[in-house]
Amino acid sequence: MTTSADLAIRLRRADFNRALAEADLNAIGPLLAFHAVLITGSDSAVISGRKAQLQAWKREFAAAERTVYNRTPESIVASTVEPIAMEYGRWQGVSAGSEHLLASGSYSAKWRQVGGDWVIEAEIYLTLA
Repeated sequence: MTTSADLAIRLRRADFNRALAEADLNAIGPLLAFHAVLITGSDSAVISGRKAQLQAWKREFAAAERTVYNRTPESIVASTVEPIAMEYGRWQGVSAGSEHLLASGSYSAKWRQVGGDWVIEAEIYLTLA
């Protein structure tokens, strides 16, 4: 993997974390592939497609007691034959405003470079605490 791909994906992940912290729905859309899939950490619910994910985040942002999620990449591995990469890391959810840890675990995300930008195609989460 090139250093530029690693850095680009880490910057895109930082953008996603910032969008979640700021409840910025408009910033999330461009980070997701049209058919992006998310599998949640506790109940393994499948949220399929950018539109469905944006609706889920909209509900999350409107919750009276909102959880703020943060993902921290530990490693990124890129394919040498396709414009794709896997990100592995840790996630946590904290109560907005109090920083009280509600849940945490590990995750992996598949990224694809499309037109110069990296977008998330799939994410899977594992709740460990």
